[in-house]
This record gives sequence, structure tokens and C-alpha cells, in this order.
Amino acid sequence: MSGAKVPADISGHMLDLDEEEDLEVFSKNTSLAEGNPMPNSPDSMVNQFRLDEENEEEQQGAINKDIFVTVDNPESHISAIETFITYRVVTRTTRSEFDSSKYEVRRRYQDFLWLKSRLEENYPTLIVHPLPEKFVMKSMVERFNDDFIETRRKALHRFLNRITEHPILSCSHHFKVFLTEEELAPLRKLGPGFLSRMSETMRAMANSVRGLRSKLEEFAIMQEYVDDFSNNMCSVDKVTHRITKEHREYMDELKQYGPTYFHWAESEELLAEPLKGVGSCVEKCSKETEEQIQYLSEVLVPTLHEYVLCADTLKAVMRRRDNIQAEFEAKNEALASKTTDKEMVSISLSDSPLLMRFFYVWQLQEEVDDLADRVEQANNALRGDWSRWRTSMRADLKSAFISTAAKNVDYYEKVSLTYCPSSLYDVCLQTSTTLASWFRSGSLIATRLLP
Repeated sequence: MSGAKVPADISGHMLDLDEEEDLEVFSKNTSLAEGNPMPNSPDSMVNQFRLDEENEEEQQGAINKDIFVTVDNPESHISAIETFITYRVVTRTTRSEFDSSKYEVRRRYQDFLWLKSRLEENYPTLIVHPLPEKFVMKSMVERFNDDFIETRRKALHRFLNRITEHPILSCSHHFKVFLTEEELAPLRKLGPGFLSRMSETMRAMANSVRGLRSKLEEFAIMQEYVDDFSNNMCSVDKVTHRITKEHREYMDELKQYGPTYFHWAESEELLAEPLKGVGSCVEKCSKETEEQIQYLSEVLVPTLHEYVLCADTLKAVMRRRDNIQAEFEAKNEALASKTTDKEMVSISLSDSPLLMRFFYVWQLQEEVDDLADRVEQANNALRGDWSRWRTSMRADLKSAFISTAAKNVDYYEKVSLTYCPSSLYDVCLQTSTTLASWFRSGSLIATRLLP
């Protein structure tokens, strides 16, 4: 990690969209209507970007992978006690620690949550990819909606595949158990008890209140980056949701607007053809808008929201690292105090002051040494995972933004084609000609009737 300070505005640093290095432009035929070829505009070239370098990296990664996991085939389970959805998890692997090359199990959301908790517990400063949020009460009715189930399935699939790509998490015992055991319910009950969780929470709160005496500059810079990244992602995610909502409202209005012209054409014989042409144009525009909304909802919105959750995960990882360091500093201060304050120790351990003092200081020294090792391991783990996460984040967001830009250009090109001179212009020309003929006829009649 470099010691350079991360600027408050990281938009230019977070995504390095160097078109000459990463993108290849190629030509294509953009004839979107028979007899009306559309020329390639400079803006439309974004339609034609290909991420060759990233594709090569993905192919190389696929060759090196020795474990593949898919999440599919969701099923609803309804009983008198509870209602839930399970997903089929299929694993194919060549690893020697697995007894078979293929496993097939069914898992529910709580099982995925158990896996995430175990990984975070065993690897507190590794970045475990976030799970999709659990439904809220106001969404209870939509819990088994097909779109909701499919969106969650994709997110769970991505969660597991992020783990398979991780050099440490993919080798976790708990991950192997998750992929191979038929039933996880008994294992979920073996997790840390309520008192143990409360103890961990209280210790973390105490460390948080105590704070750090000193924080390495690289982690201070990292914390600043995470805060800026979180603010930026939340803003982009919020605006994208608003844009999608406005597109949906626009589409609904178009669906009401189009039929009006067809209905109007039934009562206007002379204007029937032009009115039907306008109605047809509105219908086509409505269809293209619906496809645009679907694309945003399936590609851009999930990616952005995923990294909103990633920002929260990063903050939790940074807190856990800080808690380990805070605990080390507290123990180290206690050791220094007990080592120098002989009188206090002898009073509190009056039965055998020297022996008990020596034993207590020795035990405290062991704890300090252990915590020093934990701090070093936590720092090294976070350094490595930080670099890996940023590379993955940049690739994901870069791909999502470029593909969305291409889709936007394609959408507006099709919409403009819908209203191109060969369609709407001719319709409007015919309408204006008809209306002009009416006005001329009306003026002639009026001239003859007037004295």
C-alpha cells in the first residue's frame, strides 16, 4: 500500500478508463431498419468496446481454477411452522481433499449466512463478499416473487464464486462443509452461544471506546478511501434507482399515450394513417424503454448495490482490525503497569507475592506476544485482500458502466430511428398537408360566404 493520500474525490482514481489501453474499437453494421441504415456516430462507438485484456484474465483464471460452484433450481418449501426457499448448490472440483469430484446439496439463506459468519469469525481481516440483504417485513408479500427469487439466486451464486476465487477462503474447512454436507442445521446449532457472542460484542465495544493510540498511516489512508467509496457508491446507487423509477413512469405514460392515437384514428378517416403511424412510433418507443429498464434492473442496479454492501463489509473489516490492535495496546499497557508497579502487585497478591507476581506477568506477556502476532497477521491479511478487492471492484464497475453506456447509446439510437424522417417525419408531413388542405378549403368557403 502506498503512502500517498487518497483524494476526497476518488472518481478519477477509482476507475481508470483508459480507452487506448483497455478497449478495442471495431466496426459494425448498425442498420436497424430495413432500407434505413444508420451511420456510425462517434457516440455510438461505445457500443463497440471490447475488454480484451479482462477477457484474457478471466479465461486464464478459469484455466487455473480447480473448483466450480453453481447456484440454481430454487424451490419453495411451505409448512405450518415456516416458509422458505432452498437453492441447489452444485460443486465440481479436482481438489484432493474432496472425496468426490461432484457434490449436489440444497441450501437455504440461513445456510449461506452461517457460512459467511464462520468465515468472518475465522478470518476477521479478510474481505468476505457480502450476501444479499434479508427481506424486510414490508416486502413479505413479495418474498416469493419470481424476480426476487432470481435476483437472490444470482447474488448467492456470485457470493460462492467469490469465495472459490479466493486463495484462502476457498480452502476453509467451513466452506468444504457447506459444499458437501447434506444437512447443515445441526452444524448451525453448534455455533457460538449467546453468552459467547455477547462477550465478543462487549469486548469489541470496549476496544472501540478505548480507541487506538496510534494507527499505521496506510490503514488510515485505507479508512479514508473506504469512507469516500461508500459515500460515492451510495450516491450513484440512489441516483440510479431514481433514474430507473423515472424510466418506469415514462414507460407507463407511453403505454397509455400510444393507444390514444389508434382510438383517435377510428374517428378521423382522413387522419387515420398519420395517427396510426404516430401510435406505432409511441408503441415502439415504449417497448425499447421497457427493455432499457429491464437491463438497468438486471445489470447496473445489482452491481451498484452489491458494492454499497461491499463498502459496509470493508468498514466492518477495518473495525475488526482496529479492535485487534486496540486489544493489543491495552494488554501491552497493562503489562508495562504490572511490571513497574511492584508495590501494587505485592499487596493484591499478599499470600505469595513474588511467585504469583511472576506467574501473572508471565501470563500477561504470553497474551501480549499472541496479540502482537495477531496484529501482524491481521495487517498482512488485509493488505493482500485489499489489493485483490480493488482489482476486482474496478473490473466489475468498469464492465458495468461501459456495458450500460453501450446499452444507453443503443437505446437512444433505436428511439431516434423510431422517429426518423422515414417514419414520423413523413407522418407529420402528411398530417400537416391534410390540415393545410382543410384550412385552404375552409378559407375558400368562408370567402364565398362572406359578402
